[in-house]
Amino acid sequence: MAKNRGFSLIELIVVLVVLGLLAGVVGIKVTRWGVEGKIRTTKLQISQFKPALETFRLDVGRYPTSSEGLSALVENAGIEGWGGPYLDDNLPKDAWKRPYNYRFPGEHREYDIWSYGGDGAQGGEGENADITSWGE
Repeated sequence: MAKNRGFSLIELIVVLVVLGLLAGVVGIKVTRWGVEGKIRTTKLQISQFKPALETFRLDVGRYPTSSEGLSALVENAGIEGWGGPYLDDNLPKDAWKRPYNYRFPGEHREYDIWSYGGDGAQGGEGENADITSWGE
């Protein structure tokens, strides 16, 4: 008599449990890489505002005011001496698609630039932590 060569129900359940555990571990790693990538991208963009702001200051004699904001780096709103645009592309948004916050004069440095992170609110930890131009 030929022996049945199929899988038993227990073998199938064991395989599905192992695959589920592997998918969970891989999913956590991929999610962590995505969050770390967003934080790195936001930090890099904040650092790239510095040369644009310095060039603006050389042309105009001052940094943009808080009311002019970072948009003064890409479009002239009647600012005397403006020689921009000072950024190659449109004004970037943070990795969560929100505009950066800007203040001049700054409370921490000459000017302050920050993102509120993933939750869009002040404070937080991990993905929700604020990302700033004045350090961590």
